[in-house]
Amino acid sequence: LVAAAFPFGLDDYQLQCIRSLKDGCSLVLSAPTGAGKTVAGEAAVYVALANRKRAFYTTPLKALSNQKFLDLKEILGAENVGLSTGDVRINVDADVVVMTTEVYRNMLYSDANAEQRSSETQESSSRVNRLDSVECV
Repeated sequence: LVAAAFPFGLDDYQLQCIRSLKDGCSLVLSAPTGAGKTVAGEAAVYVALANRKRAFYTTPLKALSNQKFLDLKEILGAENVGLSTGDVRINVDADVVVMTTEVYRNMLYSDANAEQRSSETQESSSRVNRLDSVECV
């Protein structure tokens, strides 16, 4: 069903990525520019939404985030998509938030630091920063 969302035929590796995502697996995909990694990223968004989860779609550049925000807004509706690039924050509580990798990294560090502060206030004798699970698109 997810593969049907794309108006073109998918390569075997893209279909394998979609199957893995639908099976609840995490996915790390490395492929050359132009090989079609975006398909896996968009499929992850569709799978997350079908499972009533939020999705963070990250890109390395602000311009790419802006473009993907516009693309997903057109597909999913403006109320369902947000954008966070550091200097711009639009609808950041949406089900899908497009952001730069730097913003996502800072968000993870902020969460880890908050967990550490919470542990310190409970007078914990051990200092551990732990992220149990990180899922990113």
